[in-house]
Amino acid sequence: MQRCPSPLEGRWALVSVAIACSPHVSAESGGDPAVDEVPWSGGTAAPAVRARSESSAATGAEDRTDLLSSTAAGRAAVRGGALRVGGYAIGALVSAVGAALLLRHLGVVDTGRYVTTMSLVAIVGALSDLGITAIGVREIAIRPPEERWPLARDLLGLRITLTLVGGVAVIAIAWVAYSRVLAAGVALAIVGLLLQATQDNFAISLVVGLRLGWVAALDLMRQLLTTLSIALLVLLGSRLLPFLGMSIPVGIVVLAVAILLVRGARTLTPTFSWRRWRKFMSAILPYSVAVAASALYFRASILLVSALSSGTQLGYFSASFRVIEGLTVLPGLIVGSAFPIFARAARDDHERLGYGLERVFEVSVIVGSWLAISIAVGAPLAIRIIGGAAFKPAATVLAIQGIGLGAMFVNCVWGYGLLSLGLYRQIMLTNTSALALDIVLVAPLVLVDGARGAAIGTAAAEVVVGIVMAMALLRGRPQLRPSLRVLPRAALAATLGLIPLALPVPSIARILISTALFAAVLLATRAFRAELIDLLPKGRLGTWLGYGGGDP
Repeated sequence: MQRCPSPLEGRWALVSVAIACSPHVSAESGGDPAVDEVPWSGGTAAPAVRARSESSAATGAEDRTDLLSSTAAGRAAVRGGALRVGGYAIGALVSAVGAALLLRHLGVVDTGRYVTTMSLVAIVGALSDLGITAIGVREIAIRPPEERWPLARDLLGLRITLTLVGGVAVIAIAWVAYSRVLAAGVALAIVGLLLQATQDNFAISLVVGLRLGWVAALDLMRQLLTTLSIALLVLLGSRLLPFLGMSIPVGIVVLAVAILLVRGARTLTPTFSWRRWRKFMSAILPYSVAVAASALYFRASILLVSALSSGTQLGYFSASFRVIEGLTVLPGLIVGSAFPIFARAARDDHERLGYGLERVFEVSVIVGSWLAISIAVGAPLAIRIIGGAAFKPAATVLAIQGIGLGAMFVNCVWGYGLLSLGLYRQIMLTNTSALALDIVLVAPLVLVDGARGAAIGTAAAEVVVGIVMAMALLRGRPQLRPSLRVLPRAALAATLGLIPLALPVPSIARILISTALFAAVLLATRAFRAELIDLLPKGRLGTWLGYGGGDP
């Protein structure tokens, strides 16, 4: 399923690489011209002074695309992915502190209510985007200067309108299906979502100018302020509603900083034109449907548990979900770094595309397998840290969901492959089918086994989705089929990495032993490609590890 990253979670991973992919995917390489060639003009010409600044930003984006056809592209993608993951890791640590404070303070039942509310709001956020940000940023990067920021203003107006309409709908749903308190919480969180959507639109100029350090800084600032707000509310002894409304003051501060960064480079007011919106949305409709299904897929299990099981089971599943939710960004950060190379190769050279997909597939299998077994081994410790003894049964739920997270890494490779070829209709069919499968699997399993049943159904759906996506991408394209040499090696490493589960040692020691066993097996079986080792800072490390020649 193409949700790597999703519109809200790790949203800039796809947005930033879309800038580097300014050439459209051509119809000759399998693209969909009805979608790729967006027949939409963003409005009237901007003032000359603004056009000059926009032209400068576009030049930076164009220079960036020149790297995509060079031999340095792979190295740049690896380094870019590492930097992106490193920045996210800092934010994840900060968010983990906030999650631990939040869960311990609210308790099992209120935690379930909090996550349910935020899931409803996240669905609104995803449906109000519908691929607008990713495709819109690409359009701004490649258009003449006089069209760019009028387009951004139209996108801001469209995003505000869709968020308000979706917000009213979910407030009504929360009022009828849950309670007035949850409905009020949804209303507060929707205001925070409006502020975030506006900040995201303003930050487009930072992305187009490749000022990605500031984009990362804004996201990290949001995470820091959110954690500080949680700590303050815990000290004040607040209950549920203030926690749901804390995104408002946080959003105001981050938006103010974004305005300072982009002021003078573009006009900040939105525009509202149904005629231009209709042309734009009709062009990207298949991809928008795919994004909508993806957003619902990711949150459907939470809603099914809330509707079909007890508050306690919802709390257990929510605690596990909080851990997995923070990690689902990683597949997109890793695979998304290679997306510009995929897109250029999809246009020019399918042999090169196949080579790139194979290498990223192997890395994704290794990283996904390691993360899955690390979650299985470390689940009791993770739950103990973020929730305490009351959430102990959630450890099993988390271990099961780790399987689905591991599969997501591989699914991301197939998703970006489909996207690079412009196969939006295939993505739409896969995502909608996956949503239906998730509901069919999870609903009865929740009735039978509560939170654990939901975890089993979600993980199984993720594995099936991966198989279907691979078939959609590889059918009729033999040059894209990767070697499966890494699969038995990663399976052996993962099996031996689970041995520490039987050892009577502390959880930290189990995780370290598991990782050491996993890495030792991969090195012994030479699962890593030689060119990947060569990208490490120390040139002799590959020889020291036994990678002196070609791959076996």
